[in-house]
Amino acid sequence: MRHWWIPALILFAACGDDNNGPSGPGITPEAPATLSSTSLDGAIALVWADNPFQNDPDIFANYQVYSASFSIDTGECGDDFSVEGTTVAPEFLVAAMPNGVPRCFTVTAVSVDGLESDRSPLRGDTPRFDSRNIALSAAPVTANNAGFRFWEDLNDNGSVELDELGLVRSANSPDIDFFVDRDGNGDLFLAPVRPGTGVEYYDEADPVQDLTSVDFAPDLSGSGGYRTTAIQALPGFGYVFEMDGGDGFPRYGAVRVQHVGSTFLILDWAYQSDPGNPELIVRPTPGQ
Repeated sequence: MRHWWIPALILFAACGDDNNGPSGPGITPEAPATLSSTSLDGAIALVWADNPFQNDPDIFANYQVYSASFSIDTGECGDDFSVEGTTVAPEFLVAAMPNGVPRCFTVTAVSVDGLESDRSPLRGDTPRFDSRNIALSAAPVTANNAGFRFWEDLNDNGSVELDELGLVRSANSPDIDFFVDRDGNGDLFLAPVRPGTGVEYYDEADPVQDLTSVDFAPDLSGSGGYRTTAIQALPGFGYVFEMDGGDGFPRYGAVRVQHVGSTFLILDWAYQSDPGNPELIVRPTPGQ
């Protein structure tokens, strides 16, 4: 499993134009000192050093995220950089990307006067199919990919199929199991949605080493059952979901949160397809 902190190749070759902002009075911000990434299914999660804001918050306005083509063979970026988005947080989720297509990323800082810094170190990464490393946005930031459904019987045949598992949807959808919410302090929460869906920490005191550590859904029927209110998402912690299967038997899902930022989180998940069975198994990678 690829962990959040494992570094990939950081490229320092110059690519394209300087992308400096308009000239004018004021001070040009520092460039972000580092840039790291995590490969996701159809997306890349970027995190960088917040030194432009921390070292001079009075002139800081926002970050600008760029991407370009990238050659795996030569390790070089193309000169076709375009803006992926703007953010005030030192992180960004580049979504809706085709799997297997390499991209090069860089980030700049922009001042309140519109002056743009030099680029951060360059970063090459490639989205890929994965049953883990699922990125969900915080609903107040991007509602369209903040919701999650463990399984939905899309063809009504009663059988669990790979394309019916791990469905990322809008936070506003009434048929999701949960969505990622954010409170006024910037903390992220897993909020159950569908009737009959509840959630609980697998271990409220300690994080779990891996998703496979969450191997059995606890029986909470004697203690009030699984909570139907939002639960805080904490890095490394495991969560168990109990869902109404609609046939008199519950269904169980597991989540381990890998990364929690201010705008999105990354999680691993598992689903037990056997009705009423509390043993939790990791979904197989497509094609295996």
